[in-house]
Amino acid sequence: MHDNFDTEPEVLKAKITGETARIHWHELQKFYAAGAVIEVTAGLDLVEVAYAFAVDDKVKVGVWLQDQQIQRVEDTRASHWFQQNTELWAVVVSPWVLVQDKHLH
Repeated sequence: MHDNFDTEPEVLKAKITGETARIHWHELQKFYAAGAVIEVTAGLDLVEVAYAFAVDDKVKVGVWLQDQQIQRVEDTRASHWFQQNTELWAVVVSPWVLVQDKHLH
């Protein structure tokens, strides 16, 4: 998506929304093994986070990282998701796969 810097924000956000899909954790194993899966807390808007990644907004991403609202998926979470084959919301912002678990527990 990095080739879309000159695209209007609304157009890029619409494109990201269109590429957001539900996917089971088992289908993300190769990306997780490569360290490319970023968990987005349920309190954040997945599209907004993906947009910040797409336009390389280091300030927003840095704040989210510092506040632990986004982070690489931890082993314990990955293990739980694997056992349950949890269905997550996901979107690719190369080289990352952003995932969000919005299940009500």
